Amino acid sequence: MSNIYMPERGEILSIVQESPIEWLFKVKTTIKPAPGQFIQLSIHMVGEAPISVANYNHDEEWIEFLIRKVGKVTDAIFNLQPGDSIFLRGAYGNCFPMDTYSGKRVIVVAGGSGTAPVRPLIKHFIDDENTDIELIFGFKDQESILFKKEIDEWRKKAPMILTVDKGCGIDGECVGLVTEYIPHLKMYENFDNLEVVIVGPPMMMKYSALEFLKLGIPEDKIWVSFERNMSCAVGKCGHCKIDETYVCLEGPIFNYVKAKTLLD
Repeated sequence: MSNIYMPERGEILSIVQESPIEWLFKVKTTIKPAPGQFIQLSIHMVGEAPISVANYNHDEEWIEFLIRKVGKVTDAIFNLQPGDSIFLRGAYGNCFPMDTYSGKRVIVVAGGSGTAPVRPLIKHFIDDENTDIELIFGFKDQESILFKKEIDEWRKKAPMILTVDKGCGIDGECVGLVTEYIPHLKMYENFDNLEVVIVGPPMMMKYSALEFLKLGIPEDKIWVSFERNMSCAVGKCGHCKIDETYVCLEGPIFNYVKAKTLLD
């Protein structure tokens, strides 16, 4: 029986700045995640932290992580350079139900760093002729916009609303919160062919979901992703527990039917 706590060594392939506070780390690893899962990244004698998977390539054996300095572990990660080693264990948690989404109209609403965990999902469906994907992205300001080159490409292939909370919208960006634009989406009577994915800060997910409910979208058609203080990642430590739910085991992807009772 394998040790569920045992990490493997990975090599940092590249580090790219995405915003003033967020950097994209590409790591060589044999771990094969699915969209929506997370990995525990660790540095010897420092600690470990759960990081969402921002992209991956199973054939080339690498995973990308969007990381900002928010504590002891991430501070140490920012001291690393390409060629240095980092330890990984996982992948953990459940994933987006890709088969459920396939062939349907999928509306993705993402705020800030919440664009990272939905990035593999978008890449999977953006060129799928059988799946209609629509995107709403919200960022604090112009400097905070992530994955700009990819967003420009996605804009050519799918309906998109890109909004900043404050400042001036340029190059086609709107101004305001994502919740302001959800009511303007065109809805159809057949909700069987619709799935909604919302990822971002807890309050953003809560009020975005409420806007979709106002449009008549059934609760079971809405999906969210929780970023919680995972520690062991295998349901032993209780750090991620909300009531009786272990986010690391039952999540981080939840259907709103369950998530509405867990939103902080």
